[in-house]
Amino acid sequence: MKLLIIPFATFILALLATFLLHGTPDYALSGNLGMSLFILFTGFSHFKFQKGMSMMIPDYIPGKLFWVYFTGLLEIAAGIGLMIPKIRELTAILLIIFFILVFVANVNSSKKRINIFKANRSGPGMNYLYNQRIPMQLILILWTWYFGIYLD
Repeated sequence: MKLLIIPFATFILALLATFLLHGTPDYALSGNLGMSLFILFTGFSHFKFQKGMSMMIPDYIPGKLFWVYFTGLLEIAAGIGLMIPKIRELTAILLIIFFILVFVANVNSSKKRINIFKANRSGPGMNYLYNQRIPMQLILILWTWYFGIYLD
């Protein structure tokens, strides 16, 4: 849940900046900028913590490292796409689908107690899934829908 500081802090700062520059806060821009920075951050982390992230992928999926890099690139592309008004809504829809699909890896990671930063099995386990990851995933989905689709 610490990662949620990125979209929330960015959102607040962008609201303040748009208010100061234009006299009115731009909620859609600020919300999309917050999610954009969040998803760019997580996308780039796929390249730094590739070994730990590959451990998250269920055993029945081949080419784990490929999927880590591929999903990292997808996240980076989504971060850029959210900032382009003409493709923002499509990007948001695809990002919501992405959040739902990668949740399988989050469940697998929790079951195996994966620590992606250390690339070992010292992670927090199922409590993290129930108490932090599921609520965070719901916030990410609702945030993306609200700012990327509803307000767009």
